Amino acid sequence: MGINVKLQVFEGPLDLLLHLIDKNKVNIYDIPIAMITEQYMEYVNQMDKEDLNVVSEFLVMAATLLDIKSRMLLPKEVNEEGEEEDPRAELVEKLLEYKLFKYMSYELKDRQMDAEKSFYKRPTVPKEVEAYRPPVDLNELIGDTTLAKLNAIFQDVLKRQEEKVDPIRSKFGKIEKEEVSMSEKLVQVQDFLRTNKKFSFREMLSKNSSKVSVIVTFLVMLELIKTGFVEVHQESTFGDIDINVVKDPELIDEIIVEE
Repeated sequence: MGINVKLQVFEGPLDLLLHLIDKNKVNIYDIPIAMITEQYMEYVNQMDKEDLNVVSEFLVMAATLLDIKSRMLLPKEVNEEGEEEDPRAELVEKLLEYKLFKYMSYELKDRQMDAEKSFYKRPTVPKEVEAYRPPVDLNELIGDTTLAKLNAIFQDVLKRQEEKVDPIRSKFGKIEKEEVSMSEKLVQVQDFLRTNKKFSFREMLSKNSSKVSVIVTFLVMLELIKTGFVEVHQESTFGDIDINVVKDPELIDEIIVEE
């Protein structure tokens, strides 16, 4: 059966083979090699024999098809793994690769056609901005510096920082400042005076946990001595300070404490 085709339609023998496969609607992985070879040879016989370069390419493919056709008639060859080899496998691989690049060329052509429809606005950057140059040339600043040199500089800086750290002071803990309010301490002392009419100053300080708390308690006691709520006695230097409550502790609320 003859086929009416023109040489200029096809870019090479693989293009012709793909055309025949699509025309006959056959599976590219299971090519009926006898039928395709027959149609291919009919096309080659109709070719213009003047262009030897083009004809030679098609003749080489024709020889390949005839070789595959003859090998299909022979018993199947078995490879080292015990599987039967298909004489068409190499041809199928070439056809798939050619088909892939062919469709890629179509995609690139479509993109080119779309790009021809695009128009771009010319840059309108102000001359001052366009003429701006950074005050520091990074290439000149870096010079022949490499990552190894930068790492060496970094390690040297870290070493200098470590040498500045006092090995003893760096292990000291952080001392938090304890805020003690005079009004709060006055309320505590008032509660203590309600149940204790006579006591020593040391006894009162037994529940104070910090130096600041002791100082504020001492200031509160000075205020109470000043206002006449308590009297103090000390028999000897550095001895215990005895305190006697002489006024009603309930009246302490009337004392104005300036904090």
